[in-house]
Amino acid sequence: MNESQTVKSLLVSGLAVMGLLMSACGGGEGPPQPPPPAPPEYADKHMPAGYWNNPEILKEGEAIFTGQQNIDVNCASCHGKDGKPVKAGARDFRRTEQMQLYSDAVWFWRISEGVSGTKMKAWKSKLSEDAIWKVIAYEATFGLKGKEYDVAKGQWVPSGGAGAAPAGGEAEKAAE
Repeated sequence: MNESQTVKSLLVSGLAVMGLLMSACGGGEGPPQPPPPAPPEYADKHMPAGYWNNPEILKEGEAIFTGQQNIDVNCASCHGKDGKPVKAGARDFRRTEQMQLYSDAVWFWRISEGVSGTKMKAWKSKLSEDAIWKVIAYEATFGLKGKEYDVAKGQWVPSGGAGAAPAGGEAEKAAE
């Protein structure tokens, strides 16, 4: 093999290795995939009215998310302080196209019970329902800022465009 062929061979091999590394490491989460629906015991849980963009609720949600309120709960240790994951497999909350596939009930269920087959554990033993709603409201600011989930429409809408959440949830009682 002459010098020119050796250089070509090394160049082609190098490009192939770079391509593999980029596809393995830089692929992110892949195309948006809808999560499974919330199970029946969570299907009727919805964000309390007025929580989505309430500055006080968001501030409390941030304190929970970053571990300032409870040292046993630090969502940012996996999901990053800005919603950009710092640990492999954590959901990227900045990806609007993915996050808009999550209803408030699905989000609540996943935080409460954890996510099977991932490192996301259940938090219902460490967080009240009200605290979970506050965290969800804060997490939504990364990729869904200025939006709220409209239960009747089953989609995210601009803030102020959704109807009130159904009455009777623990979070609503705590807010009274």
